[in-house]
Amino acid sequence: MTEEKKKRKGLKIALLCIIGVLVAAAAAVTAATVASPTFAAQLGRMLAVAPAERPGFSEPIAKAMSVGVNPKDKAVEVNPATVPTITAKNASIKDVVLAPAEGGEPVAGELSADGSVWKATQRLDFLTKYDFSYTLVDSAGAETAKQQSFTTVLAPNQADGWMYPLDGQHVGIAQPLEFNFSEPVLNKKKVEEAIKITTSAGQKGEFYWYSDTKARFRAAKYWAPNSTVTVDMKLFGVEFGNKMIGMNDEKITVNILDDRRAIVDNKTKTMKIYVGGQLAQTFPVTLGDANWPSSKGIHPIMDMHKSLPFNPRSIGLKPGDPDWYEPFNAKYASRLSNSGEFVHTALDPSALGVRNISHGCVGMSEAGARYFYETMRTGDIVDIRNTDGGFLDPTDGYGDWNVDWKTWTSQDKG
Repeated sequence: MTEEKKKRKGLKIALLCIIGVLVAAAAAVTAATVASPTFAAQLGRMLAVAPAERPGFSEPIAKAMSVGVNPKDKAVEVNPATVPTITAKNASIKDVVLAPAEGGEPVAGELSADGSVWKATQRLDFLTKYDFSYTLVDSAGAETAKQQSFTTVLAPNQADGWMYPLDGQHVGIAQPLEFNFSEPVLNKKKVEEAIKITTSAGQKGEFYWYSDTKARFRAAKYWAPNSTVTVDMKLFGVEFGNKMIGMNDEKITVNILDDRRAIVDNKTKTMKIYVGGQLAQTFPVTLGDANWPSSKGIHPIMDMHKSLPFNPRSIGLKPGDPDWYEPFNAKYASRLSNSGEFVHTALDPSALGVRNISHGCVGMSEAGARYFYETMRTGDIVDIRNTDGGFLDPTDGYGDWNVDWKTWTSQDKG
């Protein structure tokens, strides 16, 4: 080994010895320090300090949260069909209470799995102020309570709708569905869409509006015999127009009976009654005279009475008028129009099949009128032909079938 190499080796050994001594000294100092009562006290004080004040620690910072509430605070004339909701971002929702301000049961609702959306599951009432309170919890766990209110539409804004025939009623194949509304309907298409009509026979139909408060619905042809028509009327919350809002829902099932119809011919002055397409009976009749000709066309029976008072004043006559007659009780009277046309027992049986003597009614023998009364039903067809009168107007009874289908379906509904 050269002298130079010997010097280097000696230097390395010396350095290693020095490092070893320093490490041992440091270990001894550390052990002594940790074991020192003074050091332990200093460490305890440091751990007791809030995280933000500890060296090397920082407090969690909450993300900026936002919330959307519907209806808005202090909103008025809120549609009761509105679904109240709370939607939070970077926060969760809890302790939601939506209740009438003047007392009452809270509105039920549901919270999403992540707690970010609350939605009411129960309808609101008309003319009610609601208090809406809830709490938001941000991402750092801090809570913020919120409270607001809103008011639903006032009573004058309520609108109602109803239908004839009634639920469960049995009617003949020519009975149209009539809808009446308490307030003018300007949004006719919207209201029609809220009324779902289905039939067991698969028939489709259309609405026809006679005014802003009256509409009728029928198919292109008579209802299928022995079928059902179901009407699901969901008007609650539907805007009729002019700030009027529907307030009711109703489901109605109408039962259609078998095919029964009476064909009245002025030329022969007879009535032929068909049941299920088969001729059942033929009777002589008398119709309206030259001054009061019976209207022609399809006349679905409106209502039926075993006995009904007749008074000429109801058709505008006064004592002394040439066409005046003494009031009487008509037997087996079945209404065909609102203007006073009926099927009933004739006052002068000698006119039957011979001449017309009535004020537009179809007169029959007592036996014939009784058979008609016991065989026919409301909604069944009375088809009057070959008179000098005009066709029964749809608004004067149920003359809807006298409107051709093209006209019925081409109405401009705005």
